[in-house]
Amino acid sequence: MRRLIVNTAVSASVLMAAGCGQGTEAAASDQSSGEIPAREQLAPPQESGVLHVATRNGSTTYYLDRHESPIGPEHSLVTQFAQSKGWEVNWTMHDSTAEVLQALKDGNTHLAAAGLTHLPSRDEQFARGPAHTEITEQLVCHRDMRPMPRLPENMADITITVTAESSYAETLAALASEHEGIDFTEDESLTTEILLSKVAEKQLDCTVADSNIVQVMRRHFPHLEVAMNITSGNNLGWYLPKGSDSLANDTREWMNSQAGDDAIGYVQNHFYAYIGDFDFVDLRALNRRINDRLPKFIERFSEAETATGMPAELLAALAYQESHWDPAAVSPTGVKGIMMLTRNTAESLGVMNRLDPAAAIDGGARYLADRHRRLPDTIPEPDRTFLALASYNIGRGHLLDARQLARDLGKNPDSWEDMKEVLPLKADKRYYPSTRYGYARGYEPVHYVQRIRNYQDVIASAFD
Repeated sequence: MRRLIVNTAVSASVLMAAGCGQGTEAAASDQSSGEIPAREQLAPPQESGVLHVATRNGSTTYYLDRHESPIGPEHSLVTQFAQSKGWEVNWTMHDSTAEVLQALKDGNTHLAAAGLTHLPSRDEQFARGPAHTEITEQLVCHRDMRPMPRLPENMADITITVTAESSYAETLAALASEHEGIDFTEDESLTTEILLSKVAEKQLDCTVADSNIVQVMRRHFPHLEVAMNITSGNNLGWYLPKGSDSLANDTREWMNSQAGDDAIGYVQNHFYAYIGDFDFVDLRALNRRINDRLPKFIERFSEAETATGMPAELLAALAYQESHWDPAAVSPTGVKGIMMLTRNTAESLGVMNRLDPAAAIDGGARYLADRHRRLPDTIPEPDRTFLALASYNIGRGHLLDARQLARDLGKNPDSWEDMKEVLPLKADKRYYPSTRYGYARGYEPVHYVQRIRNYQDVIASAFD
């Protein structure tokens, strides 16, 4: 079975989503649906056609994007499992891991999908569902901490706070039994994401978090530093109330099937794969410029979305990739402005002054929309948008060449995952001589799209 592995030091307004658990219940439409049912009222999903799921708001679980549509890794996996059974999903939001586990104990839910670590102590209390993600627990501190605790024996006399009833508390308790002086506090009200933000703001020395959560949060708070890995690898997965053996078997059977493997692959590609190696300088600059540069242009990006249908935060991420939101940017090759348009492209769009940010943003948005429109309607989203971005970067002719190469190689030209493998072949002398437009630095659009997706996640909260 495929396992999603996230071991590096993984959107929407991630931090805001993580901090706004309401303890409310949401139906398949994710609208409020009233009181949480008591155990005796909770019919099995096989009878009712409704799967009740407990989760918490967070970047790696469930959150609403700026269009108030639910997304997130756990949301995606549960939704696809329920669809395979023909069931609706009724989501209950909880403020913490402790509340999610309490819902299981109370029998107020069929399934807990909240980034829960599989632990022997939990296996004794609940029915264990399938695992879907492999992570490492990491000690995270502010990068200015001196000395940085790199070994467990260095953890004495530092303030460590973790969310209550978490796997992190068990891990730290085990370390404390082996190393003198390790102490920690469990907080019943704060999520791991909020605790990480407090570390970034120097309100706490350190906390412990799963590597996938750290990976997301460091993009928003680049001053977070992974001091050390404190586990070698844990599985995240689902839990069910004690005695729910039949449903637990169903969940494991599905997750181990081809459909489950495909669902995990989707989560990997949609939420994690594009997040590259951590770049402190780049992300610190991005977060600073969100505050001091983006506000000058945010209305222009929103107006461009209205005019073209291209999401404002995507256009802002594209502009950041091109110019770091510098309207006076000029490259050695003569492309100019906040969207770095060539002279010919600007003239074709009617942009008379590429250094005018309003005109350039409008022109760049129309150009991206044109790249998007010219692609076949059969290409699904988000692949179509990624291919449009690649066309913006490398040119439509070279993209068409790569799409034909994909067909020739038995790859899917409508799949961004396949095209990521094919585009670099435009720089390979074994392949490009046979293409219409010849050589191109085909590896560039692959990294280009990856960076824009990363930037878009970080920028999105500014458009809420």
